[in-house]
Amino acid sequence: MLRQRVIITIVALPVLVWLIINGGRLYVLAIAIALGIAASEFGQLFRRADLRPSIPLLVFGVVGLVVARFELEADQTALLLAVVALLSMTWHLVDYERGAPRSGTDFAVTLAGIIYLGWIGAYLVSLRSLPEGQWWVLIALPVVWIADSAAYFLGKRFGKRPLSPRLSPNKTWEGYLSGVIAGTASGVGLAALFTSLGGDVALLGGAIVGFLVATIAPLGDLGISMMKREMNAKDTGTLLSAHGGALDRIDSWLWAGVLGFYAVVWLG
Repeated sequence: MLRQRVIITIVALPVLVWLIINGGRLYVLAIAIALGIAASEFGQLFRRADLRPSIPLLVFGVVGLVVARFELEADQTALLLAVVALLSMTWHLVDYERGAPRSGTDFAVTLAGIIYLGWIGAYLVSLRSLPEGQWWVLIALPVVWIADSAAYFLGKRFGKRPLSPRLSPNKTWEGYLSGVIAGTASGVGLAALFTSLGGDVALLGGAIVGFLVATIAPLGDLGISMMKREMNAKDTGTLLSAHGGALDRIDSWLWAGVLGFYAVVWLG
C-alpha cells in the first residue's frame, strides 16, 4: 500500500505543481474535475444509508460554482447558487411524488454537498487568482501534507492523549500539536524559498497561512471521517487505489483554500 501511495504521489505531484504555477482555465478545469468527482463520491456515500441525494445536481452544482468563481462576478455566482438550490428543491419534490421516502433529508444532503464542495472548494480558485496566488497555493497545500505527515509520524512515536477518541482514536494531541508546529515552520520556509525564486510573499504571511492551515484544516479530514463512520465506509471511493477516493484526498484542501485566501486578503 505504501508503495502504491508513493508511486501515485510521484506521478501526480509534478502535474499538480505545473497546473498551479500556470493557473488560468486549465487550473480551474483541474479543480472542477477533482471536486466534481468528489461530489459524486459524496452522493454515493450517503446512498449507502438508503438516501437519494441527486448526484447529477451535486456534480453540476459543484462544477458550476467552481467555474463561476473564475469566470463570473460575485453577485452572479451567488445567483447561480440560488438557482442550484431551487433546482435541488424541485428535484426532490418530484422525487417525493415518485415515492422517495426521505426527500427532505435527501434535499439537505444534496444542498450541503453543493455548498461544502462547490462554494468552499472554489476558494482554491480564489486563492490562485490573488496577486502572487501561485505561491500562496504552493504554501497552503504543502502545509496540509507536511502537517499531516508530522502529526502521523510524531503522534505515532510520542502520542498518548487521544484527540478524538470516538471518531479517530489513532490521532493524538501530541501529533496534532506537532503538525501545527511543522505546518507553521513549513509556511515560513516555503515563503522564504519562493521569495528567493522571485515571488513577493512575506515570511509573516507564510507563518500565518501555515499556522491557520495546520491548526484548522484537519477539521476537514475529521469531518469527512465522521460521515464515513456514520455510513460504515472505509473510503469515499476507489479512484486513487490505496489513496481512496478524490474526497479522501481533498478533505483538508477545502479549508486550506478558504484559510489561505482570507489570511492573504487580511494581510493586504
